[in-house]
Amino acid sequence: MPINIPLNLPAKDILERENIKFFDEQMKESEKIHYKSILILNLMPEKEKTETQLLRLLGNTEFFINVTFIFPETHQVKTTKKDHLDEFYTTFSSIKNNSYDGMIITGAPIEHLPFEDVSYWNELKVIMDWSKHHVSSTLHICWGAQAGLYFHYGIDKYALDRKCSGVFPHEVLNVNSSLVKGFPRTFFAPHSRYTDIPLTELMKCADIEVLSISNDAGAYLVVSKDKRFVFLTGHPEYDVTTLRDEYNRDKAKGLHPSLPVNYFPNNDENETPVHLWKEHANLLFRNWLSEFVV
Repeated sequence: MPINIPLNLPAKDILERENIKFFDEQMKESEKIHYKSILILNLMPEKEKTETQLLRLLGNTEFFINVTFIFPETHQVKTTKKDHLDEFYTTFSSIKNNSYDGMIITGAPIEHLPFEDVSYWNELKVIMDWSKHHVSSTLHICWGAQAGLYFHYGIDKYALDRKCSGVFPHEVLNVNSSLVKGFPRTFFAPHSRYTDIPLTELMKCADIEVLSISNDAGAYLVVSKDKRFVFLTGHPEYDVTTLRDEYNRDKAKGLHPSLPVNYFPNNDENETPVHLWKEHANLLFRNWLSEFVV
């Protein structure tokens, strides 16, 4: 179904070539469209790429989606042009009196920092507290999931000995959860992070449920029992080439990264990766929108 985004957003041209449909404000009013309003707090440095990835997953569902983008106003953005932010983004102070059907808090490449040392941590705490009463369900991704688990339940992250990067098999622990409806017992998902959440602490928390884990990448999908919060430690929104781009970036920086696990065919970085997680990613977002975002 169509999504409503700013007319000149660069992602629109890419998604139109993929047959994603769009609707505008005039159509929304004239045809009395019942849509789901989604607020996206985009913390990623390459915001245009993340916009495209998330809009693709939202647009590949049966729902009309109206999207609003925000970024932290207490943080100076250096990796996205100011003109792009001015045209397509707003700030929390401008929308705090609104309510939304769903919200997405993205990851951010800052997991080496204690949460309290993040420049916009105080603002993010206010937004996450606000979400408890103004959003029906919030989807937290990667660092956003770690931040959400820390803020809402006091479960802190810990540093890994080496970067968790690759496409890992995961097991569904509760096949009866509506969030994993239609999932196979085992599915693949990408991860890219230097920190993790202790599974033992997650299992001890009475207010949340761990729905999926990986023997190699730890907890993957965690939900609050009231469905208000979803914590996703991986990156199902990633394009098929994103892990390759990150690997090449880290090589260029002299970081000597390991090859992403289960990613390059024959572990040959010159071969084209396979999009093993595409179906699961689409199904996850469809389930979230249909079962949690109400």
